[in-house]
Amino acid sequence: LLDDIVLTHSLFLPTERFLQQLHQQYPGGPWGGHEGGHEGGPPARWEEGSGLRRKRAVLAVLLHFLETYKGLLQEEESAGKVIKDLYLLIMKDTSLYHELEDEILKLHQLVETVELKVADETPPPNKQVKPLFRHFRRIDSCLQTRVAFRGSDEIFCRVYMPDHSYVTIRSRLSASVQDILASVTEKLQYSEEQSARGDALILVTMASSGEKAVLQPSEECVFTTLGINSHLFACTRDTFDSLVPLPEEIQVVPGDTEIHRAEPEDVANHLTAFHWELFRCIHELEFVDYVFHGERGRRETANLELLLQRCSEVQHWVGTELLLCEGLGKRAHLLKKLIKIAAICKQNQDMLSFYAIVIGLNNAAISRLRLTWEKLPGKFKNLFRKFENLTVSERNHKTYREVLAKMKPPLIPFVPLILKDLTFLHEGSKTLLDGLVNVEKLHCIAEKVRTVRKYRSRPLCLELEASPAQLQTKAYVRQLRVIDNQNLLFELSYKLEPGSQ
Repeated sequence: LLDDIVLTHSLFLPTERFLQQLHQQYPGGPWGGHEGGHEGGPPARWEEGSGLRRKRAVLAVLLHFLETYKGLLQEEESAGKVIKDLYLLIMKDTSLYHELEDEILKLHQLVETVELKVADETPPPNKQVKPLFRHFRRIDSCLQTRVAFRGSDEIFCRVYMPDHSYVTIRSRLSASVQDILASVTEKLQYSEEQSARGDALILVTMASSGEKAVLQPSEECVFTTLGINSHLFACTRDTFDSLVPLPEEIQVVPGDTEIHRAEPEDVANHLTAFHWELFRCIHELEFVDYVFHGERGRRETANLELLLQRCSEVQHWVGTELLLCEGLGKRAHLLKKLIKIAAICKQNQDMLSFYAIVIGLNNAAISRLRLTWEKLPGKFKNLFRKFENLTVSERNHKTYREVLAKMKPPLIPFVPLILKDLTFLHEGSKTLLDGLVNVEKLHCIAEKVRTVRKYRSRPLCLELEASPAQLQTKAYVRQLRVIDNQNLLFELSYKLEPGSQ
């Protein structure tokens, strides 16, 4: 029950208020008073042991809360202040209650570990700028081990103009559209006079397909919600209609890529290793916040959103590589290699990569390539049929769930299905019933989140060489270049096999 409450309390009570309520329950706190006792010592009503039991109960909740939240508390300034106040209050009891010594020592260690930030504290100088994996252009960046993103982290980002020139800004990951535009305006030396004339800049997302949308000034965390080949544009409302995608997003140059040289085992292992890094970066509370944030405003789910983007990226990568392969024999060989890669990912218990590759091969622009599929050996046709049966959604993905249940950690699940399950739990029952918290709903949500904890309970051990060829494959896998425009994929498909259906 304690874990259920800590994981899901934000559905009905903001974190700061949750901690304030906890503070009130600690005997001797500023809200609890010193009824019947002496100032500076334990109240008389607690002397027979009930006070000690209550303090222990508060300590147990606080310790579990800190162990669960960890790095997220660096973004919770107001919550950090409440925790520090409660921590100082508890530390005063060290000399009064020797029975609390072990718990207080553990609390001291946890408070130091999470590095709580308080609103009036100044940020550290020279904070390192982190790269988003979609923005990798240098091999040394993409080869680095992935670390978790937090809203206060700073990144570099390009914001384009209607003529496709751009400015590079340094921004917090959680920055609002208004903040981003302020940085762009400063870079462009855009005058207040221009804004006053009605030439104020707006921020627009532009997809490779040409779809575009205006972002509202109050929107936050926009960087991690962009599509695979989407970009930010700054323009005036008068020039909005003239915006077109960047040339490199719509030009296609067929040719050999790393996948034709690399062994299937190497590609699959590097996919698994990278996706494990991304999966490990997701805080388990991001799953709750991603589905339920609509009830209390957006919270940061950057790491989860990046993994979802990566899943979509792998799906489109499969189609891109096949459709840029012009020779029929070579294309059939590549199709066979991709099915091999999916099989090895499944052996690695990387169900995210497995699922994404199978979905990518089922893209209508790929499945219509009759001549290509006919040249595939019968063994691989049968294998792919089994893969399709494993990924079908019939009976609530029963086959996939049965396979997953037999796997032991570590494993990477198909994350979109976890979010689908959480959404079903959310929409299928109310959080509050007659003004009381629906404990059964919270328990079901917490159980689903605990499965993520179980999947990551053991480290992933893959033996990957550090040879130049392996590093080249690693770099290729971590910065895939893909076509995510379905119309363009169909055009390529019909050029390769005009008569296929």
